[in-house]
Amino acid sequence: MRFLRVRCGGWAQVATMLRFKRSTVTDAGLGHRPVSASMAFRVARLAAVTVDDVITGKFPLPGTCPHCGHAETK
Repeated sequence: MRFLRVRCGGWAQVATMLRFKRSTVTDAGLGHRPVSASMAFRVARLAAVTVDDVITGKFPLPGTCPHCGHAETK
């Protein structure tokens, strides 16, 4: 969720794209609220990855900061 916040430009934009209230997305992104199945599916669709990748933590890709989205370069 934090990765998407950086990529999309903020919690409000992520909420709009996922069609959730901003407070719901912010709370889930900060760990104050569990992520629902509906939100996991929408996150996967937005990120163009499988739901399995979202649930198991394979998204974002290894080597990518989950907080800022910066990818390590080799």
